[in-house]
Amino acid sequence: MTQYSAVRTTGIYCRPGCPARPDPRNVRHFDQPAAAEAAGFRACLRCRPYRTAPGVSWSGPELVCRAVQLVLDGALDHGNEDGLGARIGVSARHLRRLFHEHVGATPDQLARSRRTHFARRLLDDTDLTVTDIAHAAGFGSVRQLNRACVEIFCATPRELRARRRRADRLVADGGLALRLPHPGELDWPTVLAFLAPRAIPGVEHVDLTAATYRRTIEVDGDAGVLELQPCDDEHLLLRLHLPHWEELIHLVQRARRIVNLDLDLHAARVHLAGDPLLGPLVRAHPGRAVPGTWDPFETGVRAIAGQQVSVAGATTLTGRIATELGRPVPGLEPLGLTHLFPSADCLAGTDLSGLGFTAARASAIAGFATAVRDDRIRLDRSAPLDEFVASVTAVAGLGPWTAHYLAYRLGEPDAFPAGDLGLRRAVTPPGAERMATERDLTARADSWRPWRALAATHLWTSAAAAPTAALRPAS
Repeated sequence: MTQYSAVRTTGIYCRPGCPARPDPRNVRHFDQPAAAEAAGFRACLRCRPYRTAPGVSWSGPELVCRAVQLVLDGALDHGNEDGLGARIGVSARHLRRLFHEHVGATPDQLARSRRTHFARRLLDDTDLTVTDIAHAAGFGSVRQLNRACVEIFCATPRELRARRRRADRLVADGGLALRLPHPGELDWPTVLAFLAPRAIPGVEHVDLTAATYRRTIEVDGDAGVLELQPCDDEHLLLRLHLPHWEELIHLVQRARRIVNLDLDLHAARVHLAGDPLLGPLVRAHPGRAVPGTWDPFETGVRAIAGQQVSVAGATTLTGRIATELGRPVPGLEPLGLTHLFPSADCLAGTDLSGLGFTAARASAIAGFATAVRDDRIRLDRSAPLDEFVASVTAVAGLGPWTAHYLAYRLGEPDAFPAGDLGLRRAVTPPGAERMATERDLTARADSWRPWRALAATHLWTSAAAAPTAALRPAS
């Protein structure tokens, strides 16, 4: 977890690695830039902490961690603290009290800091107008953006743009190019190797030669395209082809979740490093990340389609859903893209048995879609892991494997499909008379909490064994 250092004598806060060397007696530490700003500190001009992405430390109360994640995902851009509190089951007053105690800033202050930092990165990296940036960052007007920039950066947007460094500006051959910061090393090829066989035909495409992931996206009813590829040691390059810039801040945050860039990999690696099985794997592959998802509903449908069939078979079946029920997007065939994936509303009332699904699997997908539509399954990570698993397994035909695998792709740090054959095989000692059972694996993994998702990633990749839903029962 990135910890920001603030110096009382200068009134400046920095990110780790800043060349400044203040007296440690004058330093305070904050987990969020918003907390440093709420305490009266301003961003360092040398290390520019606004160019990193604040994450979530899961060391505090889980309710606060989930609320922080929801704010970073944009929960307050179209809502308020009352609605956020209701989403996680507390009053707005109690929520603010918890934030003051554990975060150091209110939910609204965290949301405003997030929007302003995003706008500052757009001022550096792009040639978008200040008006476009205000809307892209979630501000209601240029005046609101001006006020926030002056309060947080002590300068107007135009003054900030005049200060940008020449190397910051990204020039793209097409679309809007942005940097996605990630802390430390990132094993992008392994992520692509995981995503490639699972890419839904027409909706997603992985070009292993160009090390690029691309997919169709929907923005306020209009179609667009997203591309991810390596940039440098600290960033992925995100390229967006969009019909308009509104909601850009939300699209960028969702793009980060394709690779779970907000997962605290450093804390997870430190926790797992002492384990005799996982320690060598973590040290050998420090950049290995947990694959995420752009669209949790789409991933859930694909996971259900993958029950008791091969990975290739599940990809084919899910591609039929996209082709037959998704919205066509013409002109993208050269990119390997043709459709938007259908929504939960669409699949909730659709019989899929004619697309090659068994009656039970078609019913399970329809039940999952209905539960998502009715908010009985919440895909925004507002529910604790146990509650989420219970909501998924409440749908007929869906068991713990599907629930934990979906939670794993959602970015739940402790999700762990203990019944997976690949994981059981990976923990079975060579020459053992029998393979480890689900109970054996669950007991073995208890010491890996709360970072079992990263443990699963290392075990799958080390054994060259993908998640094996095909060999698991449906429930």
